[in-house]
Amino acid sequence: MPSPQKSHGVKLVIVESPHKARTIGGYLGSGYVVESSVGHIRDLPKGAADVPAKYKGEPWARLGVNVDHDFEPLYIVPPEKKQQVTKLKSLLKDADELYLATDEDREGEAIAWHLLATLKPKVPVKRMVFHEITPAAIQAAAANPRELDTDLVDAQETRRVLDRLYGYEVSPVLWKKVMPRLSAGRVQSVATRIIVERERARMAFVSGDYWGIDATFAADGTSFTGALSAVDGTRLAAGKDFDPATGGLKDSAAVTLLDEAAARAIAAALDGVPATVAGVEDKPFTRRPSAPFMTSTLQQEAGYKLHFSSERTMRTAQRLYEGGYITYMRTDSTTLSKSALDSARAQARELYGPEYVPDAPRQYTRKVKNAQEAHEAIRPAGEHFRTPGQLSGELTGDEFRLYELIWRRTIASQMADAKGRRVTATITAEVTVDGAARELTFTASGQTIVFPGYQKAYDDSPEPGPSAPAGDDDAAGSASTGPRGKAAEAKLPPLEAGQSLDIGHVIPEGHTTKPPARYTEPSLVKALDEMGIGRPSTYASIIRTITDRGYVWRKGTALVPAWVAFAVIGLLEKFFPRLVDYDFTAAMEDELDEIAAGRFRRADWLSGFYFGGEIGPEGSVGRSGGLKQMVGRQLEEIDAREVNSLPLLTDSTGRTVTLRVGRYG
Repeated sequence: MPSPQKSHGVKLVIVESPHKARTIGGYLGSGYVVESSVGHIRDLPKGAADVPAKYKGEPWARLGVNVDHDFEPLYIVPPEKKQQVTKLKSLLKDADELYLATDEDREGEAIAWHLLATLKPKVPVKRMVFHEITPAAIQAAAANPRELDTDLVDAQETRRVLDRLYGYEVSPVLWKKVMPRLSAGRVQSVATRIIVERERARMAFVSGDYWGIDATFAADGTSFTGALSAVDGTRLAAGKDFDPATGGLKDSAAVTLLDEAAARAIAAALDGVPATVAGVEDKPFTRRPSAPFMTSTLQQEAGYKLHFSSERTMRTAQRLYEGGYITYMRTDSTTLSKSALDSARAQARELYGPEYVPDAPRQYTRKVKNAQEAHEAIRPAGEHFRTPGQLSGELTGDEFRLYELIWRRTIASQMADAKGRRVTATITAEVTVDGAARELTFTASGQTIVFPGYQKAYDDSPEPGPSAPAGDDDAAGSASTGPRGKAAEAKLPPLEAGQSLDIGHVIPEGHTTKPPARYTEPSLVKALDEMGIGRPSTYASIIRTITDRGYVWRKGTALVPAWVAFAVIGLLEKFFPRLVDYDFTAAMEDELDEIAAGRFRRADWLSGFYFGGEIGPEGSVGRSGGLKQMVGRQLEEIDAREVNSLPLLTDSTGRTVTLRVGRYG
């Protein structure tokens, strides 16, 4: 960038969005003109029609990347952005300095670099960065600019080129062998595979049936519920004991399986029989608050608690950030600044009392691979957090609900542990069934919160797993574990070993094991994040892509793969397994982070991936000959009829029923 020079004239500040421009403009005041680029102003050509005439004859023109010359991208200004570029150039003519104030992450750094390359400023250029849009933060950013981070630009450009090479080389295979207008992508294909694999497991699942018994016990006028857990000292079978492939028990000798007749016979035999407390286990427990939000955990929690899609969450968070209400929402960090720690602790002390705040601030660490993108956690903006009540008149419904979630999580992260006691009682009864004596063991458990701690501010009750609201069988929990959950949170009366109990209602109940739950958006985000696949900031667009392309559709909150997704993933798994391998895809993220850190050269890495080379772990795309050779070698071997034929089941005559995906559906 041109070296900064002292200037007292107009300073042009360019940000990404008009909303952000309006907010920042009000904080900088006179002497500054703040304008928006309205996102990216340059990109690779979308199709052949966008390629400039002088490049149309080049063999690499269809890719928009010169693979023969250091993988140099061919950038164009799209027609819809030309008017804005003209406006920015006009404003620059009257400016003495240019401040590039796009977001401080890879994409923001790339936008700043594209602005520099397109506008070609003749005045000093400064990179202005901030993590929250407050007067103090903006003024500090203007006073302390930095240089453009070319390593971050290289990392973003490598991702963009990599995704273009992947998509433009692999997608035509799908057009030829499955149907037109399909697409493949480095992360979208893996995300689709995760959903397809879960559906395959559901289709292969064989349910198992078992019965259990709940009984009501009374002690000193107080009743509570216990579940039958063992018969004659052998544990009662539950959902986890069944083999999902056969529907039978994994180890029939290790458990007792009750059918309906046996369960009803035992229930009848319990009538009028006394019970005895065999033992009581009373254990204290402590629960620590969760870390403040980062991008992936915000998407998950907003999905579970607010029923927001990832896209809705990120769109709302963007508005909150640009309005100066929260810090930057694309982050891998769970760290809070000193001022944020002080604010959270002071607010918790003021609202809940000094006993709810520990002596020292809580520090949360997360191993972030790319330290250049490890900003603060997502938290309320400013040195003194505004409570949701103070903002109720300023925010829309979605904004208020998301801000409250972020505020509560941030405050709770600096509060004291919750403390309680968990009591488990073992109760025995002896009955006679069909002339044989049987010893029955029931288990009753409950808990008491002694000190709520951080739970005063934040409800961290377990998410419902990868499931939809109760009643949606397609996204229900996995193998059912029977009725034991009903009594899990009950408060038990004081009990002691040897105490006699009266048995009240006895309810035998049948259960059927359930297949693995379908993924929802929050559980898919969690799976991708845990596998290290893609970037959390892109998960919303990935989910939108696989639904828009018709690979996935929604049934309630469940993500259901379409038949074409089975065909596409089957083809990729058989002929291009490395492109959808979870470990290789995650390793690729690590390598891209190495480029961001300046340890890998972009052109060398792309050359190895595309043409083949010593990059990545053993068996990676590069070490297997490269993407170009891989596609060319496999294309003629793919039998379109075979990959589009999906065996569903075998009928009573032994014939296989096959579904075939055609070019038109």
